[in-house]
Amino acid sequence: MERMARAALMRQALVDRLGDPGKSARLFRAPGRVNLIGEHTDYNDGLVMPMAIGMDSWVLMSPRDDDQLAIHSVNVDESTLYQLGEERSADARNGLHWSQYVIGVAESLRSAGYPIRGANLVIHGNVPIGSGLSSSASLEVSVAIALIGRLTDQAPPSLEIAQLCQRAENEYVGARCGIMDQFVSVHGTQDHAVMLDCRTFGYSLVPLRFDATPMSVLICNTMVRHQLAGGEYNRRRQECEEAVQIIASAHPDIRSLRDVTVEMLDNSQRELGSWRYRRARHVVTENDRVHQLASALTDGNFKLIGEAMRASHQSLRDDYSVSCQELDEMVAAASDLAGVVGSRMTGGGFGGCTVNLVEKAALPVICSEIQEQYRSKTGVSPEFYVCDAAQGAGEIYDC
Repeated sequence: MERMARAALMRQALVDRLGDPGKSARLFRAPGRVNLIGEHTDYNDGLVMPMAIGMDSWVLMSPRDDDQLAIHSVNVDESTLYQLGEERSADARNGLHWSQYVIGVAESLRSAGYPIRGANLVIHGNVPIGSGLSSSASLEVSVAIALIGRLTDQAPPSLEIAQLCQRAENEYVGARCGIMDQFVSVHGTQDHAVMLDCRTFGYSLVPLRFDATPMSVLICNTMVRHQLAGGEYNRRRQECEEAVQIIASAHPDIRSLRDVTVEMLDNSQRELGSWRYRRARHVVTENDRVHQLASALTDGNFKLIGEAMRASHQSLRDDYSVSCQELDEMVAAASDLAGVVGSRMTGGGFGGCTVNLVEKAALPVICSEIQEQYRSKTGVSPEFYVCDAAQGAGEIYDC
């Protein structure tokens, strides 16, 4: 019912703003994601374990006879018209206006040789913006598959879609993100997390069903919005690159922090200095924690699940310095509650959400307790999203 209502809303917006498409309109969706573990490792060729969630960006597309994109956002009730191939200044290319993501995807596809043609695009999403649940990748992937669907019914390889959407965010928005968000938006699989090797792009599915003790993934939104295109995110990436250069002077075969061991780090600690050492230590140890959590989830070992998630949060807070008071308070509020298996911040940091694995039967009490504790510490009422692992992007045919 929700899907039908949203499709009707978007079709009416297309009629109102961009004209009646007749029967030519097609509907596409791509999910956001929550990362269970493996934070800030993707752009270091590392390991991550996200899952797609049941919150999406939707794009209703109808073809045009010209080379313009007529784009309308239902969420902000705003429209823009873009001429494909238009020369744009660096300032125009690197902005945070929502249309930059759409235009960046179109130009990324064009630069890869896809003969993108004009289209009317009506966009609607329910992934909370600035929450760390990857509303940007969700939007990028949904636009990409809609524009490719304008050309052909035969989609390109899923990995290529993810790579081109990552390129759009890197080059047209200015956030130097890795491929994790776009990859899981495409490759998400129901009832499974995706354990991804960001160097080889090989991946495996990790089951998230526990029949003996039914579990849920609870996402707690601190209501502190983050903006990753700003300096701190890119600065972390620069610090990691500098650490690699220093360590590689003694180990020439090192290509990224993925290749670095704790022993190498300790031997280079003096040359690295405090900040670079700690940034690199987080990445190196976080890769190990991805393996630990994958094994614990497969075995249903709740004790080890909790330990891996707790250690991840502490490392992000103390070594990578991307947590904040609100995230720490949210994790603290959840960690001692009966029925909470594990809790940590998720996403790029500086605000956003925590991810929690909790016993389904205890959800009402857990949410109530977290809300009371968090509000007493911050004066803010959080939002809660109970999620199951969802399927990746695709066209919707039954609307």
